[in-house]
Amino acid sequence: MTIALEIQVEELRAELMNADPAERRQIQAELEVAQAELRVAIAEQEGAIDAAPPF
Repeated sequence: MTIALEIQVEELRAELMNADPAERRQIQAELEVAQAELRVAIAEQEGAIDAAPPF
């Protein structure tokens, strides 16, 4: 899963470089979500967090 997220982050970064201002806002938001998902996935793999709900 992390490899797919890493690829998505890189693709969004590339898109962001070539985007017009209107597209830039949406791509930036998508990039921020993908980066957050990647951080969570890495933390889960490292055992830093538990993905199971607390109940």
